Amino acid sequence: MLQADLFGHAPQPAVPPGFDYWPDVLSAFEQAAVVEELQRLDFRPYEHMGYQGFRQIAAFGRRYDLERRRLETAAPWPDFLKALLGRLTGRLDLDEGAFVQALVNEYAPGAGIGWHRDRPVYGEILGVSFLAPCVMRLRRKDGTGWRRSAAPLAPGSAYRLSGAARSDWEHSISPMTALRYSITFRTLAGQSV
Repeated sequence: MLQADLFGHAPQPAVPPGFDYWPDVLSAFEQAAVVEELQRLDFRPYEHMGYQGFRQIAAFGRRYDLERRRLETAAPWPDFLKALLGRLTGRLDLDEGAFVQALVNEYAPGAGIGWHRDRPVYGEILGVSFLAPCVMRLRRKDGTGWRRSAAPLAPGSAYRLSGAARSDWEHSISPMTALRYSITFRTLAGQSV
């Protein structure tokens, strides 16, 4: 366990291999334009095995049906999400065509997401944060305990989960204190970007 120093700063454990982070990948103007579009979407509460979460979601391209345990077709991608993915993949030198899903999460105050690994049907993940900052917590089973890490996600930043960070580590977001949106772009398993 890491201990804070006298000034309240604690060293952060290194993020796992396969976790890439890009701060300020979107300007404040670009963020505001995307948020305006996000606020027009029709969200539905996230549901999992009869449990309704506090966050709301909107899926495009593909979606995983948890009850049927299969990948299904979702609503077509809105133009603004296609354009956003194109800008991101161009700036980050990633393959735009590999991404088959865009999942938009709306985290109202009090909403978070528990420990999980994205479904194995999906491959690499590219996430983008809007409005409120948060910390992505990461953990991996290590003997009888957990190896832990954390990564701050600032508004306008992007991250990628691939390799060990994607397959061996779980991640979560603590309940938010202010409104936050995230967009998660996913590839299918076996595709790399």
